[in-house]
Amino acid sequence: MDLSKLLTPAAVRVMGQMTSKKRLFQELGEIAAQAYGLTAATAIDGLQERESLGPTGVGNGIALPHARLIRLEKITGIFLRLEKPLDYESVDRQPVDLVFCLLAPKDSGVDHLKALALVSRTMRDAGICAKLRANTDVAKLYAILTESKAPQAA
Repeated sequence: MDLSKLLTPAAVRVMGQMTSKKRLFQELGEIAAQAYGLTAATAIDGLQERESLGPTGVGNGIALPHARLIRLEKITGIFLRLEKPLDYESVDRQPVDLVFCLLAPKDSGVDHLKALALVSRTMRDAGICAKLRANTDVAKLYAILTESKAPQAA
């Protein structure tokens, strides 16, 4: 599995200022609707439900919101680079500027966990994150994410 199987160019965006995590989830829902044909409300509800279990801000300015949804046929991703970092209640209390959202079918089981691990490994790579933060062109962001080989788990 690689990120090019999870992410489409239409699901990569650069956003200005997000006023709240709720607004971020609304934006992710709208992108999910445009890029993958989901209903925005389904995606938003799934993300908020998962976030209620604990924050998905993993530290170092990175958030990995994710949800399992009914009526979704394959695992999909959305990437946002925020120009102004957002207070996200991350584990390290640092604001977030890189967001990789993962949406998976309700019954995806281990495939969802594998995809989440792949995204996590990719986003923990300091070199990839530096390149993502240095670019505002969505085509370049997509290329960085899909051409990079994530470090393998030890």
